[in-house]
Amino acid sequence: MKTTSLLLAFSFYLSASAHADWLQFRGPNASAVSTEAKTPGDDLKVAWSADLPGRGLSAPIVVGDRVFVTCSSGPGQETLHVFCFNAADGSKRWERAMRTTGRTMTHNKTCVAANTPCSDGDQVFALFSSNDLFAFDLDGKLLWLRGLTYDYANASNSLGMSQSPVVVDGTLVVQSENDSESFAAGLDVATGRNKWKLERPKAANWSSATVWKNVVALQSSKGILAVEPATGKTVWDYSDGASTIPSSVGTGEALYAVSHGITALAPEKGAVTQLWRNEKLNPGTASPLVLGDSIYVVNGAGVLIKASVKNGDEAWKLRLKGPFSGSPVAAGKRIYIVNERGIFQVIDPEAPEGKVLKEIELKETVLTTPAISGGAIYVRSDAKLWKLQ
Repeated sequence: MKTTSLLLAFSFYLSASAHADWLQFRGPNASAVSTEAKTPGDDLKVAWSADLPGRGLSAPIVVGDRVFVTCSSGPGQETLHVFCFNAADGSKRWERAMRTTGRTMTHNKTCVAANTPCSDGDQVFALFSSNDLFAFDLDGKLLWLRGLTYDYANASNSLGMSQSPVVVDGTLVVQSENDSESFAAGLDVATGRNKWKLERPKAANWSSATVWKNVVALQSSKGILAVEPATGKTVWDYSDGASTIPSSVGTGEALYAVSHGITALAPEKGAVTQLWRNEKLNPGTASPLVLGDSIYVVNGAGVLIKASVKNGDEAWKLRLKGPFSGSPVAAGKRIYIVNERGIFQVIDPEAPEGKVLKEIELKETVLTTPAISGGAIYVRSDAKLWKLQ
């Protein structure tokens, strides 16, 4: 009887955590759409806030009942922080502070803590613009670290780097794409050692990988290269150019590439078929998302555009309060985005012309993308982490 109870409790834990996790930049498969049944309500309020000691454009991630976030602090951003907070009340479970081993120069608008961490549910991987990479268990024990600048001395970008890692089936995929020693690598999550390494186009690149149909899609100015996570072997290659800031999104049978506006691609058996292209769907800094039968793009003027995923035809445009550096996320029938002035906006995309249902003024500069978990939304600034519920 005791064994049965334990098994039931364990099964419940696994089920609950699997539905609540937001493990990387833009959540499940980098789609920006929550997959859990419990969605945030429309009457969102600040449930709690926690102070942060330094800057960060990295987004929060959520593993079970823990929220992880990174920061950089110090006159030269030489101190790197990883925090773990309790999702229930915002209390700090642990903090780790490390020194950089790589370059810390960045544009004033960004910072060294610009890459969103990721997790496989057991470990948390934190990559920084300085090419410092750390693996912790969920209780904060350091498992391994790498100063990638020691191995690849010229891998740097004077404006700062922000490509967020992804983890797939035991392989951590990191990118350090820049004008000089540009590369992507697959690392063993247990040891941090390289499984594979690819030379990448020598050009500054801030877009992050998309996980879709068992491949990791690496985006650059040249296009999108899809590789096997475990080996780095090419699966397909789209070579008609792509954005170096907003990232593509894959869902269903198509990948919606940020390329000449939005280009819908259907890779199959090593080849890539272009389904449609709409150059007017031109994202600014924010990455697009797909919700139901529609794709949503925020252009450089802060206008949210809804279009059909079948043919790219526009349905409506809705001017939001911008500007935006972070990307929209979605859950249920709502889209959420926060502008650089800290105005969090809830959007009903099913209204005939789209409708902003609610705004929450966080009163701080926010340059990042929210996370969704357990019916709550997490947003961070340079000084605070908020839970909205």
